[in-house]
Amino acid sequence: MLTALLSDKWLRRAALLLLLCMVTTVARGGDDTLRVVFTGDVLLDRGVRRFIEHRGVDALFTPGVEKLFSSSEVVVGNLECPATVIRQPVYKRFIFRAEPQWLQALRRHGFTHLGLANNHSIDQGRAGLMDTQRNIRAAGMTPVGAGSNLQEAVKPVLLAEKPRKVFLLATLGMTLENFAYLPGSPCVAQESADSLAARVASLRRSYPDSYIIVMPHWGWEHHTEVIPHQRMVAHALIDAGADLIVGHHTHTLQPSENYRGRIIYYGIGNFIFDQTRPLNTRACVVCLRLTATQARTEALLVLISDCVPHIVRP
Repeated sequence: MLTALLSDKWLRRAALLLLLCMVTTVARGGDDTLRVVFTGDVLLDRGVRRFIEHRGVDALFTPGVEKLFSSSEVVVGNLECPATVIRQPVYKRFIFRAEPQWLQALRRHGFTHLGLANNHSIDQGRAGLMDTQRNIRAAGMTPVGAGSNLQEAVKPVLLAEKPRKVFLLATLGMTLENFAYLPGSPCVAQESADSLAARVASLRRSYPDSYIIVMPHWGWEHHTEVIPHQRMVAHALIDAGADLIVGHHTHTLQPSENYRGRIIYYGIGNFIFDQTRPLNTRACVVCLRLTATQARTEALLVLISDCVPHIVRP
């Protein structure tokens, strides 16, 4: 099936859409390189649930993905569902829930951090969100972008100390469906663009030599175009001091941009997902190679077949 879906025409079009960006400063080789991978949306319900029940979680990981993850110190994904036994569904159209024990397989195959700043982490209510956060930690991973209140949810996560400090801020750039904004209660990281930019600027002042990554959940679903608001916010974040932006939510591959020498990946698409339209099965993963003086990013194309992501090397 994968071979049938893959074509040279698609590879050329996807490469042009993505603009496979790279940034390099003063080169410095050796063993002081930090390798970080960012994936798109990880769904463990609906069609993926049926896949897992039939074939198991391990079957979601191909040798190509295993090789990439095993060669990286940090692997970050966006968990597009709560992982909890709590059933307190919010009244909305799409409601997801994964089994907590499935998280152990994500860790076993290389994931180290899971983003929760998205519009499905609260599908089983505030209790389900907090339980998901606990379950991620119990599985040996770090949750990003959620907390018992907004102040905790928006706190930057330190991905690494060496070869320099690397911070990740996850943020939800959209309103939640039928869910009240209560910053004093359990919630995901959901703040205004100005507040986020101020947070990035403060982090830059405190740690001038650090590398700052922002992971926004934003955009227009099922569209490849970047909406003006995304571009405006992305530029403001770079101006404030962000080094890299890796976005998702649209379930499509969107263009990237080099703005003032910093790369913006507006939408990297899905990763483990059950959508089958070609628009939704074409994605990428972003690979960051970082030293004390060098930052290099590369996007590897991904094709999803029967829920399973395959790394494509044109």
